[in-house]
Amino acid sequence: MNYESKPFGGISGSTLKMIAIITMLIDHTGATVIRTIARHPVILSDPALAMRWAKIYQCSRDIGRVAFPIFCFLIVEGFLHTRSPRKYAGRLFLFALISEIPFDIALKGSWYYPGSQNVYFTLLFGLLVLMGLQYFRERPYLGLPVMAAGMYAAHLLTTDYSYKGVFLIIILYLLRFTRIYQCIGGAAAVTWELPAPLAFIPVWFYNGKRGRQMKYFFYWFYPVHLMILYVLKTYAVPAVLG
Repeated sequence: MNYESKPFGGISGSTLKMIAIITMLIDHTGATVIRTIARHPVILSDPALAMRWAKIYQCSRDIGRVAFPIFCFLIVEGFLHTRSPRKYAGRLFLFALISEIPFDIALKGSWYYPGSQNVYFTLLFGLLVLMGLQYFRERPYLGLPVMAAGMYAAHLLTTDYSYKGVFLIIILYLLRFTRIYQCIGGAAAVTWELPAPLAFIPVWFYNGKRGRQMKYFFYWFYPVHLMILYVLKTYAVPAVLG
């Protein structure tokens, strides 16, 4: 794929990751802290104030829709450039396990919530599908069962974004040879969650370079920020609002 024509040098992989992380943080802050504030009796007692916080909440969730498609794109890029897909999958599985309790307590309100699994599991299933497609590249007729199995697994385990997330990863992989088709196809695959298609604006400017190497920062950010948000919504907000 040709990256040379990108304006202003384009956007590196690490910059894309930072965009995804910042928008995810805004989203999760909305889903935890801002939601708790918006539902507090002190806020609800004032209709104008309640409306204001409701708008802030909705805005934060809308901004957050940008994050997941970028993470899916980066999974495809990571798969295409990693030296060891198995180790890559192993890291995703490890952090899926590490992140499950922070995900449950921050976003689901319980230490154990079997009804939904964190997004690392979705990304892992997507990566396993790509590994399967590569393994059976000489037997393309097996590609459809591999894709169906990955999507079904995400649905069965009720992972975050479920089969739709795995489907997006598949689309981005199949259209990887032409960036414009990749962006159009990816945007079309997430039209069910507006304004998620806007994620493919920064993806279009990706220049194919890795940028700063902060691999484990990105892995650890997910569970750590969820734990911090849990503490804020559970202890800080009630302490401030009374």
